[in-house]
Amino acid sequence: MEKLIILKNVSKDYAGDVALEDINLYINDGEFLTLLGPSGCGKTTMLRLIAGFLMPSSGTIEMNGVDIAKIPPYRREVNTVFQKYALFPHLNVADNIAFGLKIKKRGKAEIEEKVEAMLRLVNLEGYGKRWVEQLSGGQQQRVAIARALINEPKVLLLDEPLGALDLKLRQEMQVELKRMQQQLGITFIYVTHDQEEALTMSDTVVVLKDGVIQQIGRPIDIYNEPKNVFVADFIGESNIVAGIMLDDYKVRLNGINYRCVDAGFGKNVEVDAVVRPEDIKLLPPTNARVTGEVRSVLFMGVHYEILVAAGDYEWVVHSTDAAEAGDTVGISIPKDAIHIMKKTRSNNIFDCEVYPEDNEVYIDDVAFDCVNTTGFATKEQALVQIAPADVQLVAPQDAKLTGFAKASIFLGTHYEVTVACEENDWIAFTEDFIEDGEEVGILVDADKLFLAHNEAEE
Repeated sequence: MEKLIILKNVSKDYAGDVALEDINLYINDGEFLTLLGPSGCGKTTMLRLIAGFLMPSSGTIEMNGVDIAKIPPYRREVNTVFQKYALFPHLNVADNIAFGLKIKKRGKAEIEEKVEAMLRLVNLEGYGKRWVEQLSGGQQQRVAIARALINEPKVLLLDEPLGALDLKLRQEMQVELKRMQQQLGITFIYVTHDQEEALTMSDTVVVLKDGVIQQIGRPIDIYNEPKNVFVADFIGESNIVAGIMLDDYKVRLNGINYRCVDAGFGKNVEVDAVVRPEDIKLLPPTNARVTGEVRSVLFMGVHYEILVAAGDYEWVVHSTDAAEAGDTVGISIPKDAIHIMKKTRSNNIFDCEVYPEDNEVYIDDVAFDCVNTTGFATKEQALVQIAPADVQLVAPQDAKLTGFAKASIFLGTHYEVTVACEENDWIAFTEDFIEDGEEVGILVDADKLFLAHNEAEE
């Protein structure tokens, strides 16, 4: 597809208040693209920049290879449909639709022909002589769209145009808008905070937060493979669980090891996992490795929304099977239902070997004293978790385990230092700057190592 509009390093601020920050985005010719995000995320600002109602603070906006920043709105090949339809109450439907062509002084026959074509397109044949106040909200919206389209723009900009309609009418108009866009083959840029609208109509969805693009992709990819916690939480309902990526295709969630379909995150790395409620299966407790207590049940029309407390997490489950509060149920999560996202590392998590008779664990082939070995067998393979603040960086001669500093990042009150050892990269917090490549020793107090069993996999 040909790129029609390109935003390069576009920013917009209002007296220092940043609305958009360093936006890079291209929009294809004939594409239905939706800008999605909460109120104040910058989506309407971006639409107004493309329309020409605002000027960017920095960056360029190109259309067909031409910088349109200095081209006034009325000379851009775009038209805008607003949430408030702004129809002229003193004109009938046909005259509202024809307004733009009359301004351009087109001939009467041409105007009448195009108005009739627009009425057919928006399914309002026979409504030309009616007054605006005689129309329903959905019909008024169709008139506003027809008035914008009759000027044959290359791009139609729609700023939350269905926000004033009731649910059923809004759903009907979603189908109609997609039909019109496909029939005309022109580019639609649609602004909404409604996830269903974005997923239903769009070829491409751009998710924004605080003026920054969080993710761009097809609706199915945005839903199934969110890039971060914000996208996962904003698009549909989600169970977002802190986890540990044990290895490729293997993750630990809520104390249980699961198979998954993701790889490339590293070994024993903290991650966030997204599990959609409809992907969790309810089982009889006798048939399940994971069981929990039903806390609440809501009938949602086509399914039940069931809250299941299992361990330290309350899972939201969507199921066509009913349950009662207080029931014990089993839950199963298929491996392809677990979607892994990167997470800022906050703990050191390593494989270790436990020797409870000596109160020791071996990490990187070095013995560390540990007082938390109760319940572990000799030579048992386990996971050990150590907070960066509990890792002491000392002179190499003062420690059994040594490594070389890979990076030191100042975080305002302390440095975060990454130390490469035999098998693992350790994260430590320290007040002292450590040069890259400098050799350091690592110490950890015996009560600062916390162990977890490596359980069987589902």
